[in-house]
Amino acid sequence: MTDAPSGRLSPALRTEALEQLLVERELVDPAVMDAFITTYERDVGPLNGARVVARAWTDPEYRAWLLQDGTAAIKDLGYGGPQGEHMVVLEQTEDVHHVVVCTLCSCYPWPVLGLPPSWYKDPAYRAGMVRTPRRTLREMGLEVPEGREIQVWDSSAEVRYLVLPRRPAGTEEWDAEALAALVTRDAMVGVAEVAAP
Repeated sequence: MTDAPSGRLSPALRTEALEQLLVERELVDPAVMDAFITTYERDVGPLNGARVVARAWTDPEYRAWLLQDGTAAIKDLGYGGPQGEHMVVLEQTEDVHHVVVCTLCSCYPWPVLGLPPSWYKDPAYRAGMVRTPRRTLREMGLEVPEGREIQVWDSSAEVRYLVLPRRPAGTEEWDAEALAALVTRDAMVGVAEVAAP
C-alpha cells in the first residue's frame, strides 16, 4: 500500500514499521502500548463528556456543582486523570456562546473528550477563533446570532474547558442515557449546537 503519486508507504504502514523497530530494540513494551491503545479506544472519549452533559441536564444539583467545581463533579462520574486535572465548565446561554481553543498547541480535556480532532490543532482554527470567532464558527457551520456574545476560552496546561451545551427542545421527557446519545464532541468544544431530535 503506497501513497500515490509519491510512491511512499502509507502512514499506517510507516507507523507499523516504526512500532516493530521500537519493539525489536526494546525501547517500548508492546503490552504498555496495547494498554494505551485500549484506554483511548474504550475508556476515554466524547461519550464520557456526553454523559457529564446529560447528567447536568437531568440533575439540577449536579449541574450547579459542575459549574462551580468542574473537576470534582466530573471526577464523581469516574472521569479524571492526565489532561483533566483542572476542569472548568462553561454553560451556553441565550446571551453568551462559549468556544474553546488552545492558541499555543492542542491542550484538550482528554478524559471527557478523548484525543483532539485535527482541526482543533490547525493553526487556521486557532488564529481564526481568536481574531474572528463569529466568522470562524460560521465557516464551521454554526451561525451564532448577532445579539449573542461570543466568549473564546484559551485552554492551557493548567486549565481545560468543557462546554455545557443548551439542551435541545423536545427532550424534556428523555432520560440521561438517551440524552447522552445526542451530545457531540463539537458541541462540547463550542463549535456546534446539540441538534434537536
